[in-house]
Order: sequence, then structure tokens, then C-alpha cells
Amino acid sequence: MADAAIFIGWGTPVRGREAKAVEVFNESVQYWTGLQQQGHIESFEVALLEAHGGELNGFALLRGSREQLAEVRTSEDFRRHVTRAQLIVENIGVVGANLGQGLADQMALYQAQVSELT
Repeated sequence: MADAAIFIGWGTPVRGREAKAVEVFNESVQYWTGLQQQGHIESFEVALLEAHGGELNGFALLRGSREQLAEVRTSEDFRRHVTRAQLIVENIGVVGANLGQGLADQMALYQAQVSELT
């Protein structure tokens, strides 16, 4: 079961580059599908957000073990896909996340530090 995730968020396409943004989005979905099929991640989910006035228009959540995701995140292919997206859409962000047992571990660490510092 996945204990970690990579959150990839994005904003609006660069004006005039909307068609390329769709192309890069589809390339990314194909890439994430390949990662899942090859066992490099457990699963992924993509969300497109409703209009809300904020800078975040959508995100992908890639789930896996910390080890899997560390390997993916440092790979040349992953970095290439993120770089392509940075050239096409605004506000790209890539952030690690804790899930499942990873969340429990992070909360235990937090609670231990709170106890130590109070």
C-alpha cells in the first residue's frame, strides 16, 4: 500500500499556448500510465478543478512507496516532463506527500517533537 505521493499541481496555460498545453498534458498522462504499468508507481489520479479564482487549476497525485517515488522524482524522464510543463503552464508545483502509514509515521514524529519542545 502506498505510503507516499508526489503532488503535481498546475495553473492556467500560458496565453496563446493552450493547444500545446493539451498536448503536454496528454503526454504526461501517458507517462504516468507507463510508470504505473511498469511498477514504478502504484497508481495515479488526475483532477481538474472547477473555476474558483485561485492559481491551482488541476493536479496529479502519483502514489507509491517512498523508495519508488524517490527514484521517479530524480529520473531524467520525470524532470523532462516537469520542465516541459513549466514552459507551457503557469504555477507548476511538485511536492512530496505522506499517505497511509507514511502519514501515521509523520504524525508520530510531529507529536514526539511537540512533546519534546513543550
